[in-house]
Amino acid sequence: MARLARTFWLLLLTTLVVAGPLRAQQGAPSSQPKTTRILFVLDASGSMNAPWEGQPRWNVAKALLAKMVDSLNAYPNLELALRAYGHQHPSTENNCEDSRLEVPFAGKNAGAIKQRLQELKPQGNTPITYALLQSAQDFPADRNARNVLILITDGLESCKGDPCATALALQRKRVFLKPFVIGIGAEREFGEQLKCLGQYYNAADVKTFRSILGDVIAQTLAKTTVAVNLTDETGRPVESNVNLTFINNVTEQPEYNYVHYRDAKGQPDVLDIDALQSYDLVINTVPPVRQPNLVIRPGKANVLTYKTPQGTLNLQNPPLTPNPYGTVQAVVRAQASPATVLARGFGTKQKLLAGNYEVEILTLPRIIRRISVKQGQETTVTYDAPGTLNIISDLKGYGSIYRLNQDDSQTWVYDLPPGGSSKVNLPMQPGVYRLVYRTSNATGSRFTDTRTFTIRSGQTTSVSIFGK
Repeated sequence: MARLARTFWLLLLTTLVVAGPLRAQQGAPSSQPKTTRILFVLDASGSMNAPWEGQPRWNVAKALLAKMVDSLNAYPNLELALRAYGHQHPSTENNCEDSRLEVPFAGKNAGAIKQRLQELKPQGNTPITYALLQSAQDFPADRNARNVLILITDGLESCKGDPCATALALQRKRVFLKPFVIGIGAEREFGEQLKCLGQYYNAADVKTFRSILGDVIAQTLAKTTVAVNLTDETGRPVESNVNLTFINNVTEQPEYNYVHYRDAKGQPDVLDIDALQSYDLVINTVPPVRQPNLVIRPGKANVLTYKTPQGTLNLQNPPLTPNPYGTVQAVVRAQASPATVLARGFGTKQKLLAGNYEVEILTLPRIIRRISVKQGQETTVTYDAPGTLNIISDLKGYGSIYRLNQDDSQTWVYDLPPGGSSKVNLPMQPGVYRLVYRTSNATGSRFTDTRTFTIRSGQTTSVSIFGK
């Protein structure tokens, strides 16, 4: 067993590479490696005196932890610290503020941690929440460091605190990354109450505890990469040049912003990423695609593949110069959805995810087009060249313009300025319209005037209003 343990630690030391996250939003990666700080929060309550495979749990925990810190002593850019709880007061005192930083952060301080482990005596309560709150002050003020917390416990909170809410709040404040929680000598149900703290491991026996401790350290220190492969509908790796945002789904803050790159051989590039955080990936196509809770294997070269087929929407003006409308805007929505996907002016092009859309063209009257955008293809949307309505009377009054439909129904289009001059000059889409108008000095609704007129592309239609 000793030979196996030595082999394990040798392999761990020769294969791990300390790597910190590249925060792309802060610009180019720094040439200076980040400091990783690991705080061991160790249960030293009275229950740790219980037997575990022939010896007290405390003896097993401190022996394996001592070996672990010893193996890490030579690592560059790594600092360790030890906090314990439940060790300063006997359980009869029911002390719920029994936690202390026993060894502060420093490099190459394995000797100090091992010495302190030999001196501590488990005896008291299990104030996990208090220990977590105090741990927030243990980490130096260094926003560029990776702060890692490893909680080792054999019991649940005994002081009526809420360790899960506390851990989440400290993560959101970026005090530390998602914690590791190792439950030793515990039944599986024990983890149901602690897994909300972070990444929970159930060490039901000594062998499993040894393995879990090594795995946690490996996850903390091993280099992890991600390559994002964007494909078309058939899975061909053709899409690229799309913004990618890795969002920390605990803090909801962007951790990395990249513009996707694919080399001449069609391979996406490899990105460094911190595997100790949990992410949602937003692929910033139009509309965006969000992939929640990415499955990233620590210490591995991860490849994430998503289908993001895109085509191009071409908003094309009609051949009329000058255009009486000026710049016409279009509002794009996914079919059967009220949410706006895009608002753009005509005379532009925009890539869209392949799919079915509704394009509302803000002419007078507005036009609805239903389109299908296909992978690698361009879909053109245009509108008829407008004509111009010229109401030449200067009478004051009230009125509206309606479009006449093929079934002889009418659809409201425009209200003339209420009570003001009826003189207008409006660019309008070709079609048949009706003007309904009553002058301000008319003495009844029966004096409403109605005019039917036709608008033709590129032409001006004049309509007169006569008072009654």
